[in-house]
This record gives sequence, structure tokens and C-alpha cells, in this order.
Amino acid sequence: MDVAPNWYLALSAVLFTIGTFGVLFRRNAIVVLMSVELMLNAVNLTLVTFSQSMGDPSGQLLVFFSIAVAAAEAAVGLAIVIAIFRSKVTVDITEINLFKH
Repeated sequence: MDVAPNWYLALSAVLFTIGTFGVLFRRNAIVVLMSVELMLNAVNLTLVTFSQSMGDPSGQLLVFFSIAVAAAEAAVGLAIVIAIFRSKVTVDITEINLFKH
């Protein structure tokens, strides 16, 4: 059974929309980071879909590097959140102000 690329693109749009709403409306820093990762994975799904439908593997290679960068971004982001949590004892992004002592 072959699935049309339109279904993958629709799924990618839904995932990106969920990630956007997560970034805009959630206040927990961990949830915001997970929403950014969801948005990156939605873009990766779109790249793989177009790469597969056009028969060019360069999109899949770009996804490989994008996943590597996303993993590094998640590690650095989580380290920053842990450092802020240790000093402020909160992960609520509305209560964090690094410029105020």
C-alpha cells in the first residue's frame, strides 16, 4: 500500500502547528524546547517527503545533518534550563529575567 505524499505533508503541517502553539502558549521551558523539536521534526518530514517524491537523496542527507544539529541544540538548551533552574528554582519562562539581579 503506497501512501500519497499529500498525507505526509498534511501530517507535517499538523505537527508544525502543534509545535508553534506549544512555543507560543506554554510557559514551561522544557515544553517549549520539546515544541521546538517537534517543529524541527515536522520540517524534516517535509524534506524527506519532497526528497522521496522527486527521487533526489540530497534532502535526506540534509535531514541527517538537521537531526544532528537538533540533538546538539537539545543538549545545550537542556543544559541552559538546568543552569537557570539551579539559580532561580523555576522553569517558568515568564519568571526568568537574567538581566535583573
